Amino acid sequence: MKVLITGGAGYVGTGLIPVLLNAGHHVTVFDNLTFGIDPILPFFRNPNFEFIRGDIRDRAAVQEAARTADIIIHLAAIVGYPACRKDPELAEAVNVAGTQNVIDATSKNQLIIYGSTGSNYGAVEELCTEETPLNPLSLYGQTKTLAERMLLEERQTIAWRFATAFGVAPRLRLDLLVNDFTHKAVTEGYLVIYEKHFMRTFIHVHDMARVFLFGIENQDKMVNNVFNVGSRKMNYSKEDICNMINKYTGVYVHYADVGEDADKRNYVVCYNKINKLGFDTTISVEDGIRELVRVCKAIEFRRPYANV
Repeated sequence: MKVLITGGAGYVGTGLIPVLLNAGHHVTVFDNLTFGIDPILPFFRNPNFEFIRGDIRDRAAVQEAARTADIIIHLAAIVGYPACRKDPELAEAVNVAGTQNVIDATSKNQLIIYGSTGSNYGAVEELCTEETPLNPLSLYGQTKTLAERMLLEERQTIAWRFATAFGVAPRLRLDLLVNDFTHKAVTEGYLVIYEKHFMRTFIHVHDMARVFLFGIENQDKMVNNVFNVGSRKMNYSKEDICNMINKYTGVYVHYADVGEDADKRNYVVCYNKINKLGFDTTISVEDGIRELVRVCKAIEFRRPYANV
């Protein structure tokens, strides 16, 4: 099949491309290269790979890119609470108006698989299922919730409400909770943690890539539906995560009594709906922390304006 990935040069997309190519699909990446082209350079050797440099806000460019695609995997977004808070207008333009461009550029004969988020739930005391009322607390969650609803109302869509991502990908992100905590543990030797009891749910970036292929191969069972994507084995408190990181780094952790995280997500998620169809995660948080420790010890950050 011909698969178009919007935002395909990002954290999830760079891990997804080889999964789709290895399965025999033709892959076109549509991306404005905000984070550079290096992570996708190796794929240009594959004759089934194409690249279009374009912006999801450019309606005509999206229309041309989507014209011949069988499936559109929509990943292009301003991702995460801090990035959306930094530039709210850009977040709205990319996450909402950009999604409208995808809708306008496609027909009901094309399948859209959308990378949504568990941030849609906000702070929930009970177990989150796909029927739990949505209560996004951040602009990121609000824009993703709206985009998800737009797609489900207008197009054949499968929406993944992902757990919090972690792990190593060709386009590395260190702003994610597990990745951030592990990097700070390796480079700074200590962590200051607020609200240690807050619960989060996690998924390795490789398992995120796997579920898109799973959706393509099982679309008849999944279309026009929302799925929490993760595993019941991956619900942890922030304190649990710190204990795992301490096991591999010896990091000193200070649990602060005063202060709070700006991103107030606190929930436990049920994944029975997708697990019953045969999908489950394969990489544990502990395995991900081990790989992150190795990577964080290997990478070097240059600070040209510092003396040390």
